[in-house]
Amino acid sequence: MTATESFFDDDTQLAPPRTLRIDFDDGSFALRSPVALKPYARCIGEWLERWARETPDAVALAERDEYGQGWRRLDYRALRRAVGSVAQGLLDLGVPADKPVVILSDNAIDHAVLMLATMHIGRTACSLSSAYSRMAKDPSRLHAMLQALQPALIYASDAKVYGSAIAGCGVEAIRVFSRNADTASIPFERLLATAETPAVMQAFEAIHPDTHAKYLLTSGSTGKPKVVINTHRMLCANQQMIAQTWRFLDQEPPVLVDWLPWSHTFGANHNFNMVLCHGGALYIDEGRPAPGLIEKTVRNLREVRPTLLFNVPRGYDMLLPFLEADGALAAESMSRLRLCFYAAAALAPSTWQRLEAVAQRARPDKPLWLTTSWGATETSPAITSAHWKLDGAGCIGAPLPGLELKFVPNGDKLEMRVKGVSVFPGYRDAPQESARAFDEEGYYRIGDAGYLADAARPERGVIFNGRVAEDFKLGSGTWVSVGTLRVELVSRLAPLAQDVVITGHDRDCVGMLVFPSAQAAAMPPDALAAALHRTMAAMREAGAGSSQCPVRALVLATPPDIDAGEITDKGYINQRAVLSRRAAEVERLHAAHAGDSAVVRLA
Repeated sequence: MTATESFFDDDTQLAPPRTLRIDFDDGSFALRSPVALKPYARCIGEWLERWARETPDAVALAERDEYGQGWRRLDYRALRRAVGSVAQGLLDLGVPADKPVVILSDNAIDHAVLMLATMHIGRTACSLSSAYSRMAKDPSRLHAMLQALQPALIYASDAKVYGSAIAGCGVEAIRVFSRNADTASIPFERLLATAETPAVMQAFEAIHPDTHAKYLLTSGSTGKPKVVINTHRMLCANQQMIAQTWRFLDQEPPVLVDWLPWSHTFGANHNFNMVLCHGGALYIDEGRPAPGLIEKTVRNLREVRPTLLFNVPRGYDMLLPFLEADGALAAESMSRLRLCFYAAAALAPSTWQRLEAVAQRARPDKPLWLTTSWGATETSPAITSAHWKLDGAGCIGAPLPGLELKFVPNGDKLEMRVKGVSVFPGYRDAPQESARAFDEEGYYRIGDAGYLADAARPERGVIFNGRVAEDFKLGSGTWVSVGTLRVELVSRLAPLAQDVVITGHDRDCVGMLVFPSAQAAAMPPDALAAALHRTMAAMREAGAGSSQCPVRALVLATPPDIDAGEITDKGYINQRAVLSRRAAEVERLHAAHAGDSAVVRLA
């Protein structure tokens, strides 16, 4: 028996997969875990208070120093001291309970301290994506969000970098900067230097589970971003659900190298909270899955050697060439890895296979566990967990303890809905949108579809089947499953496609807009066109029908535009935004005549 086999068979390490199915008269059914959810923390701050007492010298957070060479580390004792000081500073400034503290900057220790301090005294933290300020050319979207949030305080790391984006937002709020604060703003150091008084713990003791802990904005992939209420109950319960499934977390504090932004639920509520819940260490990765930045991630992985690796599929696609080319790097960076986890988008089968191959060469006696989960900003985030050995991508696991997952027939698919203690109470100041988010039985309409991997054995998990809202019908009335087709195309085209967007709504055929990879962009146009033609031909020869095989493709000349909402800062494509912004290219693709050499057609 290998080490990995014994790990999966050891119920002290992983909970055995067990799932109950409940069938209803209308053709719908529900899944739930037979295991009851155990008691969980009252609030986020209880985790910090615990580890500051029990393991005060253990590293909690680390970031690169100002020279980018060594690490600035903060242990749990120092973290609790900093949180207490900043919390007192917020109380002294009179930050009210009904107005959030907005944080605009990338992940950093100061960001974490302010976020934790805000929640420690029953105030609400709201981290906004730096894409709205630092990286965006037009601050109007940021200004609209600030006007909707009406924060009491706005923080950013550097006034020179973020100040111009904040200026003119029309919101009267205290400004705080870690660097280059002027006379009209407050240096973050002043908050750090504040002496904590008993008022901090009095406010801490007054927090109840339904106190708002965070506001997170949805990505906008299905329309205008909404402000999602995250309560302490939601966040603490969700970490307890995960802990009851990944039982090894209670025995081995996690060590992470992580870039995923705290403005999103994956990086903030799943990863950051997991570290805090279990007294682990989070090394803040200043890298990104992008050229010129992925090299920083590679360096950090080699130095820290994390025990868990969380990423989006694009992140793994960017890492793989480095791991494949440098055996020593792969062996060092993967030496302590218990798992590689992906979420936020579907993983292409080719990426899964390449990861397994790298791990087999780097650590032949210790196969790598590739796994995933599924959830949303509104669900804290995890709903399901694949806490067993998977044979490939596609399965999103089974419901966690304390949650019920319902499957409702919707056209040719089963729409998934969820109910449980970690589901949000609604959107902030949006009663109509909140009401529409739930069905008449109180299930949250997440908008995704799925089906059972094995109808007779629900414990084998759920197969993700795309977003219901993204699917469309051809003119023939045939449904196109956009999510499923996109993943297959990206896998078949690897490594030539950074991503693809599926077209064909109400038309006579399926097409694809292709964002080329750097490798594809360097190819002669004829060679790239031939590769696209071969892929489409192979799918047709394999028996793919009209809804499963594109018959024309157009390679886009410009990359996805973050300012236009075509790509999120987690690195995945917003299908709706691309189709809207590039409507002219869609028309060209489907109306192309024989003389248009830019459009590749399958005869």
